[in-house]
Amino acid sequence: MEKTKLSKHEISWILYDVANSAFTMIITATIPIYFRSLSTAAGVAPEHATSIWGTTTSIALLFLACISPILGALADYQNMKKRIFGWFLALGILGGTAMIFAPGWISFLSCIVIARIGYSACNIFYDAMLIDVTTDERMDYISSMGFACGYIGSCIPFVIGILLILLTPFGLDTVTATKISFFITMIWWLVLSLPLLKNVKQTHYLRPKKNVVSHSFRRLGVTFLKLRRDKKLLFYILGYFFYIDGVYTIISMATSYGGEVGIDSTQMILALLLTQIVAFPCSIFSAAFAKKFGTIRVLKVYIILYMGICAFGYSLDTALEFWILALCVGICQGGIQALSRSQFGKMIPKKESSEYFGFFDIFGKFADFFGPLIISACAFFLHSSKYGVLSLIILFAIGFCFLCKAEKIIKAENTEEK
Repeated sequence: MEKTKLSKHEISWILYDVANSAFTMIITATIPIYFRSLSTAAGVAPEHATSIWGTTTSIALLFLACISPILGALADYQNMKKRIFGWFLALGILGGTAMIFAPGWISFLSCIVIARIGYSACNIFYDAMLIDVTTDERMDYISSMGFACGYIGSCIPFVIGILLILLTPFGLDTVTATKISFFITMIWWLVLSLPLLKNVKQTHYLRPKKNVVSHSFRRLGVTFLKLRRDKKLLFYILGYFFYIDGVYTIISMATSYGGEVGIDSTQMILALLLTQIVAFPCSIFSAAFAKKFGTIRVLKVYIILYMGICAFGYSLDTALEFWILALCVGICQGGIQALSRSQFGKMIPKKESSEYFGFFDIFGKFADFFGPLIISACAFFLHSSKYGVLSLIILFAIGFCFLCKAEKIIKAENTEEK
């Protein structure tokens, strides 16, 4: 099959990345800025606003991390994966829509938590659907195309929203324009999710059981033992936990950190838009690099680059430096996420993909919980997030070491097969 020829199922799967990436954009850019304005207007100190944002995000993700394996285990049964996906899609969109009507910063934050849980839960099943729409040989390419199209596609509703906020046409004020931008994003998320709901089928599944819930819990224990015995998978997922912690923290805390060091909101938003644009071709190139040099080797290169990004972020204090940081993140961000997902998809049993991706997600969510908590603690106790940004280097270094261990075992197994 030609690399550029995508099937209907692959296209439908990729389109969901375009759909949900629009929410990722506003949760990274405009929502933290809007929350900061609401909270500071209510008398909350800027550094405490950063701490509240990070802590609340962490709590929401911690809750989801605890239930991810259970949801994944349930979704592995026939016709369940897309059904549960649909439930959480509705929750995410409803939570996001409710943000528009939130009267204060506390209710606004509550709506964000609901939307974030729906969005994050959907990604468990969406990631697991990767094995239903393509083959192992094409997995790096399709996963990278998902992230690439998501980055560039999400710019469309984001740019429309930003133009509304900056230009305030039709007599709109900034607050109303911001709320309209949230509504546009929710519509985008819903409409572009429809092809996946219509066309993607669960081709790998377990036969239904009479006591599905209790059987799912028993399977969790078995899968956990399998993970402990499969050293390469265990080392890989542990490495993923540490390095993706740094990646997610940089994504989720970028505008909060930029605002703390005094970067203008408009500059931050435009810089993050640059990140999306740069990430589009770089995500696609990552699949080509993985094919030539090996997926894990390319992941290790990205980790080293991220360590440099953290060191640079520690000394950041001007808009120009924030732009440079955004450019560097764009080069690495899509590739490391796409290849992490596809490498895991190639290593796991296909019929239990949702359960395994549930474990994959729990490591990702605990990572996304731990990183913002570090930043929040530094902001609260040291009155600066700079030390938190610098400490992320340690997490990347630990992730790198575990990835090296997984790579060593994979090479040994391949040598034995030959």
